[in-house]
This record gives sequence, structure tokens and C-alpha cells, in this order.
Amino acid sequence: MTVAISEHIISTSSPYQTIDIYQTTELGKMLFLDGHVQLAEFDEHAYHESFAHIPLSGMKNLESALIVGGGDGAMLRELCRHDFSTIHMVEIDDLVIGTCKDHFPDLNGGAFEDPRVELFIEDAFAFIKNPPQKYDAIYIDATDVYEEDDGSLSEQLFTQTFYQDCRNALTEQGIVVTQADNPVFCPYSAGPILEQFERALGNAGFYWCLVPSFGGYSGFVWGSPNHSPAKTLQLPSAISTKYLSDLHYELAFSKLPFGELNA
Repeated sequence: MTVAISEHIISTSSPYQTIDIYQTTELGKMLFLDGHVQLAEFDEHAYHESFAHIPLSGMKNLESALIVGGGDGAMLRELCRHDFSTIHMVEIDDLVIGTCKDHFPDLNGGAFEDPRVELFIEDAFAFIKNPPQKYDAIYIDATDVYEEDDGSLSEQLFTQTFYQDCRNALTEQGIVVTQADNPVFCPYSAGPILEQFERALGNAGFYWCLVPSFGGYSGFVWGSPNHSPAKTLQLPSAISTKYLSDLHYELAFSKLPFGELNA
């Protein structure tokens, strides 16, 4: 897929990765890390609403959440709409946070200033081994690991060891969710993650949503010792969504129309 670029807004590098933001004619501003699409203004709400809210459907008494990665702030924005009393975010690259605050000023919706939020600039692999508390929800919003990218930044975060550490940091009713790439173009991602989640967390499943800027689809894997997302969409009445609806919730758990991995 190609998209016309009207401006290369910024290119900057941290010790961890190269950050680029482009203005495009069809998809608005787009964020790239090491040349890979991370989000587009046009459809980021489809990804972040599905990622954040679907696993919480039907969950009660939410107290604490952890985001691994997510430096653009959009996942944080969505979780701040729930009644969590504590939201922690661990991000290794503070330049991503600063760059997105500067060039996507509306993306985080003021979430970084929410008094419930505590930001940790450190390696999540080490953080999760000794977390400050247990969490009701853990979201792994890390960059993809591609077959050709050996030694990528997020490689340690897609391992059985990391998922077991997440289980140890989880409350008994809690849930862990990870993005799992495009299940059509990258089927090597979701299948192995699902197996690892089942071993580490017991109960696990797959769902997906429609994200045109990601090549059509984005997949997710959830796991929990004692919780499953509700059969129908159940969100607090105060939360209104742009993408997520009863129809898209049903679609998320339906059989994929293409590819090898079925929901």
C-alpha cells in the first residue's frame, strides 16, 4: 500500500530507534518507528479503542492498569476514560513521548497530566520482573517484531518469559492483552503468541479490528487466569467511541475472512 506524502514533518533518532512523522494526503499525520507504521490520524481510534476497551468489556471493580510501550499516548488516553485509580506506563524511549506531544498534541487527550498516571522511563522487561504493584489489566503496546528484524527493540517483550512475568504481576481477575500485528500479512505473530499466552495465563483468545493504515487489519491476543471478555460490548455509559460499536465488537471475535489464523 502506498500513500501520498505532502510533508516530512520530522525525523529524529534516539539511542533506540528512528522516529519519523509525515503529513499524508489521505491518512493525515502518520508516525513511523524505524520505518514501520505506528499510527495514522485517520484510523488510530479503531486500533486504540479496540485494544483498550474490548478486553475490559464486562470487567468490574477496575483498580489498576499498566501500559507497556504506547509512547504516543493514545492508549493512555483510552484507559483514562475508565475508572482506574492507578495507571502506570513503562516506556523505554522518552523521545517518542516528547515528539508525539509536540507533533500530535491532541492524540493523548491530556492523559499524561491525569493525576492517576505514573510514567516510568525504563526497560519494561526489567520493570515487569519487579513491578510496584499488581494490575487488573496489562497492555503490551510494543513495536512489532518482524521476521527480518533480528535484535529488534521489542524482541524480549514477545517471549514466554515476559508473559510469565506479566502473569505474576496480574491480579487473579486480571487480563493481559498484546497487539499481535496484521494477521493476514504477518500470520507468524498471533499464532505463537496465542500458544504462549495459553501456557502462561491459562485462558486466552484472539480478536481483530479494521485498521486501513495497517494494511486492513490489526490482531490482538488476550490472556487471563479467570476472565474472558463479555459476549457483547459492555462499557461504562460515559464512554463514547468513534469506531467500536456492537457491530464491530461482534466482528472482532468473528472468523477472519482471509489468512490462516481464525478467531
